[in-house]
Amino acid sequence: MDSNSWDWIFQLLGRFHPMVVHFPIGLLVGAIFLEFLTLGGKRQGLREGINWMIALGSGFAVLAAVLGWLLRTNDDYVGDLVQFHQNVGIATAVFATITWFLLRSTLNGKLANYGYYRFGLFVTVLLLVVAGHLGASLTHGEDYLTSVLPYNQDSYDDGKATVLLAELKGLDSLSEAQQEDLNLGVRAIIAHNCYQCHSENKQKGELVLDNKRGVYQGGKSGPIIVEGRPEESEMFRRISLPPDHDEVMPKKGKVLKSNEIKLIELWIKNGAKWSDGALKIFPEAELALTMPDIPKTSNEKHPIDKFMDVYFKEKRLKWPQVVDDRTFIRRASLDILGLLPEPEKIDQFVNNGDKGKREKLIDELLGDNHNYTQHWLSFWNDILRNDYSGPGFITGGRKQITDWLYHSLMDNKPYNIMVKELINPSEESEGFINGIKWRGLVNASQRTEMQAAQNIGQSLMGVNVKCASCHNSFVSNLTLEQSYGFASIFADSIMELNRCDMPIGKMAEVNFLYPELGSVEAESVKERLLLLSEVMIKPENGRLYRTITNRFWKRFMGRGIIEPVDEMDNEPWNADLLDWLAADFVDAGYDVKYLMKMIMTSKTYQLESTRLENQEDLKKGYVFNGPILRRLSAEQFSDAVSQVVAPMYYAAAYDPNNEGLPYNRVWHREVKFDRDVLPEAGKRYFRHGFNLKGKKIQTAKALISVDHSYTLYLNGKIISEGTDWRKVDKLEVGDKLVEGDNILAIEGNNEGSIANPAGILFAMKIQFEDGSEMLVTSNDKWKSTDVQPEGEWVSLTFDDGSWLGVRNYGSSNWDKLVNFTFENTEREFARASLVKQHPFMKVMGRPTRENVATTRDEQATLLQALELTNGEYFNGVLKEGAEAWLKKYGDKDEQIVLNLYQKTLGRNPTDKERGIMLSALQTGSKEEALQDLFWSMFISPEFQFIY
Repeated sequence: MDSNSWDWIFQLLGRFHPMVVHFPIGLLVGAIFLEFLTLGGKRQGLREGINWMIALGSGFAVLAAVLGWLLRTNDDYVGDLVQFHQNVGIATAVFATITWFLLRSTLNGKLANYGYYRFGLFVTVLLLVVAGHLGASLTHGEDYLTSVLPYNQDSYDDGKATVLLAELKGLDSLSEAQQEDLNLGVRAIIAHNCYQCHSENKQKGELVLDNKRGVYQGGKSGPIIVEGRPEESEMFRRISLPPDHDEVMPKKGKVLKSNEIKLIELWIKNGAKWSDGALKIFPEAELALTMPDIPKTSNEKHPIDKFMDVYFKEKRLKWPQVVDDRTFIRRASLDILGLLPEPEKIDQFVNNGDKGKREKLIDELLGDNHNYTQHWLSFWNDILRNDYSGPGFITGGRKQITDWLYHSLMDNKPYNIMVKELINPSEESEGFINGIKWRGLVNASQRTEMQAAQNIGQSLMGVNVKCASCHNSFVSNLTLEQSYGFASIFADSIMELNRCDMPIGKMAEVNFLYPELGSVEAESVKERLLLLSEVMIKPENGRLYRTITNRFWKRFMGRGIIEPVDEMDNEPWNADLLDWLAADFVDAGYDVKYLMKMIMTSKTYQLESTRLENQEDLKKGYVFNGPILRRLSAEQFSDAVSQVVAPMYYAAAYDPNNEGLPYNRVWHREVKFDRDVLPEAGKRYFRHGFNLKGKKIQTAKALISVDHSYTLYLNGKIISEGTDWRKVDKLEVGDKLVEGDNILAIEGNNEGSIANPAGILFAMKIQFEDGSEMLVTSNDKWKSTDVQPEGEWVSLTFDDGSWLGVRNYGSSNWDKLVNFTFENTEREFARASLVKQHPFMKVMGRPTRENVATTRDEQATLLQALELTNGEYFNGVLKEGAEAWLKKYGDKDEQIVLNLYQKTLGRNPTDKERGIMLSALQTGSKEEALQDLFWSMFISPEFQFIY
């Protein structure tokens, strides 16, 4: 935290919340009890005390809510449970205040009796109980009540200890394999019950139980095991004590079950031998893929539907209905291209009687490589942390892989090749691994080599390496040694293990997380990366192919077969379906579009969408009953608005269709104190001469954009004026040129109240009759002045000898205008996926890409509501759109309403909707009315969701 910041004060105040929150609990609960005693007019002597308790209780409830808000805002409290607790806490404070006012009104005679006040007090206390329970769930765990109930007393392994004990009990001697099973079983019991207090990270009583040395060495009180003699072993004595004994272990009432105690006794009695096998106390998916047989009992035609048919029968569910054609074409178009289908295309599809039209539509959409690539670029940018923001502020090491990624998607490069080129990179793709360096060294667990391992683990393998980068993982079987072994692949020197940022004197050995796939040991980083790339893409690495398959399933269905998608060791809701899809993907040559088509041509994808009651349904007890309703992404929403009314963005950070034209904006050189500074607001004057060398001109076209506005002269005559620098003016100037010398002159105006970037972007292509061409562009050979010239400064004969050379600002302050091209076809807007992070898209959920982002939060936020309602940028686009529509349609209100519905929702308005819309347009301020209609359509659920 910045030492000069005052944020620590708010953080400190927030931490008083747990203390203050007890005051309203005691006061309001006590007040309702005393109020109960006054029913029927009894014990009126309690009234004054109750009044004070209500007043103080409501005051402390408000204070607790404020402090709770500060605690959440300034500390690391996130999640649905925190949000719910905060909302109920605020509601409690509001009702407590209302209750106080109702009481005051009753005491002042404004209300006839205490009925309203007592009801308010009852609701307040009820909310207080709920808020208290939620707060306790936050501090003690969501199962802190239910975990003590008899039916929740199952052991960690669902009876594995009982089964193992039954197998081994009564045997005279144990084989080596049985000894290993016994030890692994005991270690699993210890891991689930003892590691929180007795591990390398927390050595209570100097006792460490997570390794062989610690167990045999014992703790501060000496050895805890006497081999062969459980009755003399301190460990066995402690776990066998009654639950209420002061020395019983584990503490806090979480005593071991009898079968677990007997298993530990058996282990000690048989010599307490330690297995060298790896202990896996968490579920872990099989590494290798299997190709399950497609169910033969189903009458469904599509392979996915055959698996789902069996699934539905097992769940005793009926197949849901399939969506209609209008819904399907909108869903498919948004999923594949990220664009709304055009009304004509929708009508043509709906009226087509071909039974195979849906599959043909999917083929057609997947064949639109240009729009497909621009849409899916966002998906891959999120996962691979690719951003257009340029070099990092610490080391300058952040590097784009945009060009490599774009062409990989355009060419539908096989996924295994993509992964290989990311891991063993060329210059075009090295930003994926090397790009993490821009953040600099944070600590041992975040050094750049470890970040590379973490990024690859999460983005490509669906495994959490971050937790194991500081200590043995608490959420998986990964160990500190494994994570350092993986990170060492990317290190040019030997890495020393650090536990919680403290060196432990042990050096890492280079290894992949799954060594059974092959060795990655080599002398140099380059050699190791080559080996790693070959090992990772092996068909045997089912982890890689399940992960990407699961990501695509979630993208199309709203929920992965495994959730969360970055924790691929979790239980899938249909393991056979996931493995079959991943194996089929491998057999199909790692073809991403093939995988998409396989999913989208299934009846399962085409089912009506369903809604989740809450986000917990994503995690526990989920049953598939159709694709989940999805919100448009920030890019989809922006592109849809651009399609319907006016461009959200005119310029792109990356333009794959550029003609190689120089993109240099020039402006008058502003100098203060011997250094270049940003231009002040005001007018500047520019000249540039060129000679056509006596050639005969066939055609000449000019492109111009000036930030902020301009007047262009050619050979002394006004050619063009512009006031919107986002739009490229395209001019035919062949008849204005002359053989020999020509002169360009521009009067440019920089708007604003403070200094800000300004620039002229110009290009002119001249084609001569002999077939040759000449290009005149904005460059540092132009001249400028900030003093208004006297005389005919726009003419060829004007003497500009005292003018200075311009400054070339390049393109660092401006994205590339997509219409800065001499092509005849004009693109209406820049796809949002190609635009740098923009405030509007950030509000709408586009991540910053400083970290791997494999999912986006689809929950609507207050900030989004405010931006869509009052946001200057969004409303500016609506205003521009209203002007364009009125210019196009004039007073044709019927056509405006019809086209608006067809373009946004893909259908005609109902009679009721049509009447409301037409009525709204009957106003003196038609432009504002049309803006309101646009706004009402864009915020409607029917527009914002993919059904």
